[in-house]
Amino acid sequence: MPSPSSHPKLDALEQAARGKGRLSVAVAYPCSTDALGAALSAYEEGIIDPILVGPRRRIEACAAELKAGLDNVRIVDADDDPVLSSRAAVALVSAGEAKSLMKGSQHTDELLGAVVSREANLRTSRRMSHVFWFDLPAYHKPLMITDAVVNIQPGLKEKVDILANAVDFAHRIGFEAPKVAILSSVETVNPDLQSTMDAAALTKMADRGQIAGAIVDGPLAFDNAISAQSAKTKKIASAVAGDPDLLMVPNLDVGNILYKSFIYMGGGECAGVVLGAKVPVILTSRADSRRARIASCALARLSLA
Repeated sequence: MPSPSSHPKLDALEQAARGKGRLSVAVAYPCSTDALGAALSAYEEGIIDPILVGPRRRIEACAAELKAGLDNVRIVDADDDPVLSSRAAVALVSAGEAKSLMKGSQHTDELLGAVVSREANLRTSRRMSHVFWFDLPAYHKPLMITDAVVNIQPGLKEKVDILANAVDFAHRIGFEAPKVAILSSVETVNPDLQSTMDAAALTKMADRGQIAGAIVDGPLAFDNAISAQSAKTKKIASAVAGDPDLLMVPNLDVGNILYKSFIYMGGGECAGVVLGAKVPVILTSRADSRRARIASCALARLSLA
């Protein structure tokens, strides 16, 4: 695997996050060494100030296993239950004591269920979605993917929210007018292939200003989305082809496979956050590298003022 020094775009992301000061993050149910280690790594790197929410006894036991000190880290003792601890962490965010939320060792739906509850008051008018930010050695700039985590088989209505979430997020982290490729298996509109119909509708909605602030084109197949030469060979005239900032996938299957291909075969590193709530939600998994966990915290920090 590439060493951290082979990901200069990720270096720059983390450095920019440090420059904005630490982000106060409620870490929900960090009751495994993976989950606790992710939060403490980002703390050690100067990116977040974690508030650990969960059963103190289990959190301290994980810290002991990691040989990590907790002297300067706030712990909010909560029930040894992932749902109740998630609710307690969300309550801290709702009360303004934390500016972001981070997943611990519970299931993702247990955390997001707490986020979307009426009591939390963190919902917006939009559907929640996820965005990955990649540093790929073979690509000339950062590249984002949405949605490879939350929405399984979104229809056009859901895709409008997914795209709007990602575009707004891109603006917040420094993209003035992100170039968005709406992916399908082909680059021509085919009434028998719903992903091409959705892509064409999203492109026209962007043309008409219904989705603002981005240059959107689709449907595009992956080859002509990423490769200007491929687009030229197929005589595709596009301001996006060969230079996208964001790839929007038709469903979770495609997004998940693409994400894992970028990591395991493309030598990439990534960061990811859930969008669509009033605060960014940081999701990490056991398979994530230490670098990816820190980068996800950095991405959340950059998305906030």
